Amino acid sequence: MSEKAEFYIVRKRAVPDVLRGVVKANQLLASGKARTVNEAVEIAGISRSSYYKFKDDIEEFHDSMDGMTVTISCEINDETGLLARLLGIISGCGANILTIHQSIPISGVADLSISLQIRDNTEDISQMIRKIEALSGVRRIRIMGRDRTQ
Repeated sequence: MSEKAEFYIVRKRAVPDVLRGVVKANQLLASGKARTVNEAVEIAGISRSSYYKFKDDIEEFHDSMDGMTVTISCEINDETGLLARLLGIISGCGANILTIHQSIPISGVADLSISLQIRDNTEDISQMIRKIEALSGVRRIRIMGRDRTQ
């Protein structure tokens, strides 16, 4: 039985300009160099509709994540124990949790931002993200930024 691929590794030159623009817009927003989506897409040279269509579907690939700080953003339901289960997945994957920021839930939904230190023994980040996505009560997850800590 073969599994269908959820991800592809593609050379940068094969990625259409619009998708590279989405990556650039995400980087501008994550770094604070652009304060709004309008500002980011204007700098990146893409349309807002293209950005919103692909914003959660493309990330840069780094062959070695060791020594990286990764920030993820989630929308989670206000459910007892959900945050503990989510943090358990991160810990179980070997990432070191550096910061956690959670908003007060509004209409039963909270925004959550977690910065993680990736170590040489940390499980594959994409697998960790899939495990978090699979949690009941996690509405959305996205990698917001990466930074080399070494």
